[in-house]
Amino acid sequence: MNEPKITDDLIASHGLSPDEYDRILQIIGREPTFTELGIFSAMWNEHCSYKSSKIHLKKLPTTGPQVICGPGENAGVVDIGDGQAVVFKMESHNHPSYIEPYQGAATGMGGILRDVFTMGARPIASMNALSFGEPDHPKTRQLVHGVVEGIGGYGNAFGVPCAGGEVRFDPAYNGNCLVNAFAAGLADADKIFYSAASGLGMPVVYLGAKTGRDGVGGATMASAEFDDTIEEKRPTVQVGDPFTEKRLMEATLELMQTGAVISIQDMGAAGLTCSAVEMGDKGGLGVKLNLNAVPVREENMTAYEMMLSESQERMLMVLNPELEAEAKAVFDKWDLDFAIVGETIAEDRFVIEHDGTVKADLPLSKLASEAPEYDRPWEPTPAAEELADVPSIDPIDGLKALLASPNYTSKQWVFEQYDTMVMADSARTPGAGAGIMRVHGTDKSLAFTSDVTPRYVKANPVEGGKQAVAEAYRNLTAVGAKPLATTDNLNFGNPEKPEIMGQFVGALDGIGQACAALDMPIVSGNVSLYNETDGAGILPTPTIGAVGLIDHPDNIIGGDVREGHVALLVGTCGGHLGQSAILAEVFGRTDGDAPHVDLDAEKRNGDFIRENRHLINACTDLSDGGLALAAFELAEAADVGVWIDASEMGSFFGEDQARYLVACSFDKAEALMIAAGRAGVPIVSVGKFSGDTVWMGNSSAPLTELSEIYRNSFADTFA
Repeated sequence: MNEPKITDDLIASHGLSPDEYDRILQIIGREPTFTELGIFSAMWNEHCSYKSSKIHLKKLPTTGPQVICGPGENAGVVDIGDGQAVVFKMESHNHPSYIEPYQGAATGMGGILRDVFTMGARPIASMNALSFGEPDHPKTRQLVHGVVEGIGGYGNAFGVPCAGGEVRFDPAYNGNCLVNAFAAGLADADKIFYSAASGLGMPVVYLGAKTGRDGVGGATMASAEFDDTIEEKRPTVQVGDPFTEKRLMEATLELMQTGAVISIQDMGAAGLTCSAVEMGDKGGLGVKLNLNAVPVREENMTAYEMMLSESQERMLMVLNPELEAEAKAVFDKWDLDFAIVGETIAEDRFVIEHDGTVKADLPLSKLASEAPEYDRPWEPTPAAEELADVPSIDPIDGLKALLASPNYTSKQWVFEQYDTMVMADSARTPGAGAGIMRVHGTDKSLAFTSDVTPRYVKANPVEGGKQAVAEAYRNLTAVGAKPLATTDNLNFGNPEKPEIMGQFVGALDGIGQACAALDMPIVSGNVSLYNETDGAGILPTPTIGAVGLIDHPDNIIGGDVREGHVALLVGTCGGHLGQSAILAEVFGRTDGDAPHVDLDAEKRNGDFIRENRHLINACTDLSDGGLALAAFELAEAADVGVWIDASEMGSFFGEDQARYLVACSFDKAEALMIAAGRAGVPIVSVGKFSGDTVWMGNSSAPLTELSEIYRNSFADTFA
């Protein structure tokens, strides 16, 4: 087959700039082959190389005594004691999910699960953070249904419980939905598997499903804006098979017990290219591949197609040759492909042979660790406009507006489509701030949460970045968990625009400050840029996934609200309404600054909640919707009324940070207030839980009426 001539248009279609192509010419001293151009395109695109972001990512705190493995591997690894570790990561599948919602979301699930079990961990939990356009946009309904069905279809068949997540709506996502997938697994702390190749002449083995033409160029597609050619990109979306993935996981974990695995890498973005290059580069070795040995499911596939295919459910490993027979027997048992497709070599070369011809011969290290790195121009985000006067509103009317909004109503229509109980270790299912999974066979549990408030980040990237981490910290604390570490999924627009790059830099500054102050290092993550369509970008959405540890079931803070319980507010209320939910939902406004995040107060108040959890029957943090929404959610979950003694608009709906709402008996409330006084923590009684009515000051409504709005609004909009 004749390969196409290298032209300016072909170079541009591969996402390479003229300067980058000139750099390729300097590196190899000649014009690249078509396959080589594809390999450079795959390795140097934004999705794989992090060329616009890594200079700033290096500033994040990534270490701590609890961290076994930080960023750079398939997933992060954190010690949870007793020789055990939790392995977790979050990553995006935004562009594919917008083009083909079901398969885009499904393969996002498949990819994140492989990242976890590639490290030697059995997945125990998943989450997803979803952002869609406005509910009445013509594409939103299709996207919601397709994405939710894709996540459920893959995760349910694979057999991993959903622990939580987020669903939000805003016009800024009309042209680019966000699908951020999280997975966590358990492993023995001394049996973690890494991707760096070692040893010369070691067999490179292809594992799993066969290679097809689906997903060719997917990573490059995910590194560019959308325009009116979007439908032409549909073939770049991968197609997943959760049942094959389940077999692949069992086979991989069984293989790891044989001692045959020297190193192992998931075939994700850029498929065979990225996995082979990363393994070689991390080990300081070259790799030679013979593509005629690659199992394929389509005829007449070219070297270009095989190297750039993103067919799912595939792995690459470096094998101990003495144990080849044992390793192959495992994959034969699970009816999966096992093929030696190459070897490690001493030279810094990436050699690809197909049909007896060398299709690529490149310096391997130049493809990975020496990919372009840009310090793009950036502009600080201007100070937010001052908050104009906010008219007063009846607090019950305001609460009803929040409860009816797809942003703040119950998401049970979504969560009910996910299996939340498989594996029988779910202690708290989705719908609240954090989900909880028991660590099987121990007294320990792990808590999981996902958070960001994009309107805060747009108004003030530094404070918005801090707030995303702080809210994740509070959600874990509110269930009694000690926060351990975080993973980030940084979703932004076009980094070539200085104002967008300024959002990115500011948000990372805030995230870094909060992770350091709250002892929640970043151990893994993903950057998704170019989330723009026809020049219109998304809201900056740096999603934070966080994990916390509960050492005994008695230390879980449940939701045991009962008749007569006192409602206590921990933290200071300043009535901050800038960028608030009530401002957006009732008045259609997004003015004012994001709330200030006092990290010392966050740490102090969080420590106080955990240290006094024996006095707390139920707890939730205050965030969107302030005290009014937090009080309703605690009351509604327990089917008991609540009275909140406040009068100011800001007291009900203000979104000041470092705050918790606590429910407990009168005696415990008294003890808690004494303890707060000693600890220097602000605390005040704001009402009580009683009856079957929700009172906000002098305004009221039956709990059943509000609950019906809260429980049915999402399904009424999308079912």
